[in-house]
Amino acid sequence: MTTYILRRLLLSIPVIIGILFATFALARLIPSDPCRAMLGEKATDDVCDQFLERHGLNKPIPVQFAVYMGEIFKGDFGNSFRFSMPVTEILSQRLPITIELSLAALSISLLVGIPLGIISAVRHNSWVDVLTMLWANIGVSMPVFWLGLMLAYFFSLTLKGTPFQLPPSGRLSPGLIPDPFFEVWNMTLTEGTTIYIIAEFISRMNILNSILSGDWKVFKDAVQHMVLPAVALSTIPMALIARMSRSSMLEVLGQDYIRTARAKGLKQRTVVIRHALRNALLPIVTVVGLSLGGLLGGAVLTETVFNLAGVGRILYEAITARDYGIVQAFTVVIAVFFVALNLIVDISYAYLDPRIRLN
Repeated sequence: MTTYILRRLLLSIPVIIGILFATFALARLIPSDPCRAMLGEKATDDVCDQFLERHGLNKPIPVQFAVYMGEIFKGDFGNSFRFSMPVTEILSQRLPITIELSLAALSISLLVGIPLGIISAVRHNSWVDVLTMLWANIGVSMPVFWLGLMLAYFFSLTLKGTPFQLPPSGRLSPGLIPDPFFEVWNMTLTEGTTIYIIAEFISRMNILNSILSGDWKVFKDAVQHMVLPAVALSTIPMALIARMSRSSMLEVLGQDYIRTARAKGLKQRTVVIRHALRNALLPIVTVVGLSLGGLLGGAVLTETVFNLAGVGRILYEAITARDYGIVQAFTVVIAVFFVALNLIVDISYAYLDPRIRLN
């Protein structure tokens, strides 16, 4: 197993480099002028020449890429043209919001999608099955930005003044400032150290930080603000997980050992949960892993609709402004995330199915 993991990690390096080079080259080959995108159309040629030279954009693309890779190996993703600050600092501020939103959306997808898929498979060709698959098809085809606007309108305006009213945007109510959990714990951390960076990163996830610090007022407010964007973002993966759970369970429920378990007089719940579900989990786990990566990379519209200052929103702004540093850094994060998820999924196969051995 250790050899397999090491081999996969080594093979993932050229994959990540290839993805990064493709993004790096395409961003610069698109007909555009980063100077005038940043400084305006009235910027003179002399000013643009100085801008390109200052940021190394006047060199050939292979040379620029070699310099960029050398900086990445040092842990430096460069500076943002637009914000004039290190890209790593921007990511550390924005990435926790996107991760929190993605995990919340994935949790909703799992809690709703898997049970619906199981029920639909157990009651195959019933009205429950028909309604579940109809809902799954609608969920896959429904635009996230439209659903987000409808949810915000219904729960913020239509239900205004009722116990079901939810905030339409933002992460916390105005004036509510959470204390970092490490300050609540009276932890003495040196600024700039690895532990401090990790602790500060975690503290920017409002829900997790409020749990660790025991601030239940912030926890309730953060959850209320997270419900609508998480539900809007979860519709597509929820539908995919429900459909995959149904098809996988139907295949397993037709196996001989399931008929044998029923012939032995086992309860329906025992047959479904203990015997069928575990053997049906392999394709479900694959879809879940890919869905989480897709959620992390597909939160652009959701964060824009609900005014969440995450990576997705700043990525959209960076693309329009030709801010290469942010686009490339986000590509690296997504690529590494997908590689790690694929590795975790492959390793989980050996645990879920003892017949599978990774050599």
